[in-house]
Amino acid sequence: MTDLSLELAPESPTLPVSELFHSVQGEGALAGVPSFFVRLSGCNLRCTWCDTPYASWNPESRSMTVEDVVTQAMRHSARHVVITGGEPMIASKLPELCRAFRGAGFHITIETAGTVDRDVSCDLISISPKLASSTPRGDARDPDGVWALRHESRRRRPDVIASLLGRYPDRQLKFVYTGPTDIPEIESLLSELPPIAPHQILLMPEGVRIPSPEAKRIAVEECLRRGWRYCPRLHIDLFGNTRGT
Repeated sequence: MTDLSLELAPESPTLPVSELFHSVQGEGALAGVPSFFVRLSGCNLRCTWCDTPYASWNPESRSMTVEDVVTQAMRHSARHVVITGGEPMIASKLPELCRAFRGAGFHITIETAGTVDRDVSCDLISISPKLASSTPRGDARDPDGVWALRHESRRRRPDVIASLLGRYPDRQLKFVYTGPTDIPEIESLLSELPPIAPHQILLMPEGVRIPSPEAKRIAVEECLRRGWRYCPRLHIDLFGNTRGT
């Protein structure tokens, strides 16, 4: 297990909730499945291309109890819940939240960058390891470069990813793909991990708009070459880059 002392948010009796919404899962193996989303606020990384900066760079949240969050979810028909962020693994109440959703009969997906190891109740672990292209070098939001250094020191944790892969048999590795130069880094990381089925390795073009035909073509060719899975952003196709979708 990771030494969590430097990564976890402070202990709290409530959850820092950025947003709750009912939509369809937009990414990964369950794309298209009606789901209730719990976006927790706060992150131990700062990706330069982060598509939810309101949960990381400028974290917005309201405090909610575990009971209140599950009650909100029960008002909708979906029985799949996606716990995301930010980085949900740093939230002190995450294990309790997962137990509550399990008790209420939900299928639980956790979206994580794979930098913090927690043993929580989960049906699908969706790990999105951050590549070098994610580091906010020269980002105007980080004028002193503090977050660039912190992000770079934290983003790559093959030991944590291996632990999570070993704990949850239903898993996916979802890489945000900026171009062919990412492939050697992905393959290097995979070489340090336990074997994982090629169809559980996903390439998702970076961006908050529908990728260009050329970007799609390049990513699909990489997937065909290796047996990996191309990962669209269905919610972007349906709704655009809009909160609550």
